[in-house]
Amino acid sequence: MMTEQLAALFLRDWRLAQRLGGGASLGVMFFLILVTMIPFAVGPDQLILARIGAAVLWIAALLAGLLGLDRLFQLDQDDGSLDLLRLCDLPLEIMILTKCAAHWCATGLPLVVSAPIFGLMLGLEPQQIFAVTLSLFVGTPALTALGAIGAAVTLGVRRGGLLMAVLILPFTIPILIFGVSTSTALADGMMAVHIPLTILCGLSLLSFVVAPFAAAAAVRHMGE
Repeated sequence: MMTEQLAALFLRDWRLAQRLGGGASLGVMFFLILVTMIPFAVGPDQLILARIGAAVLWIAALLAGLLGLDRLFQLDQDDGSLDLLRLCDLPLEIMILTKCAAHWCATGLPLVVSAPIFGLMLGLEPQQIFAVTLSLFVGTPALTALGAIGAAVTLGVRRGGLLMAVLILPFTIPILIFGVSTSTALADGMMAVHIPLTILCGLSLLSFVVAPFAAAAAVRHMGE
């Protein structure tokens, strides 16, 4: 019964993210625009683009991943379904974790899938493309989890999307650092690649452990 309820919640949020937030198309288009603008800013030098390519893809994915996160709880607040979630027999933390998973599948996963194509646009080598894609696959769930905290804290605030970005961007810096470090280390064939990759995995796991409780506390506070 619990599995069926969570599956229904997952499908509902995934469909809402696709329909109202632009879903994969909006995120990937924003990703494409950011990556396309970089050669105009730094010049067409392939050596420079290949050197900064991993950082460019990570920053673009970070900003594109913020799209639609402010509506993670706002839509439920507007139609009254958030009150039903608070009164549901299921733990609110588990339901928020399910909503985060649905949002990542709708917006984060398409960014990971499209990263190799945009890596080719920046002139990255196949090994570099694999490194960036792997690090994005491991690290972008943490960005979604942190965004859930920001969305819950700014719930009901006018123009909460901008405030949410200001609140959570400083906390994404460690993920950005170790994501780029993982990409660089694996691309260079360094034996110590497991160190930044392990830390990045740890940050993602920690985010998905802490974020549901923090977001649930903020949602409960808004309901009082």
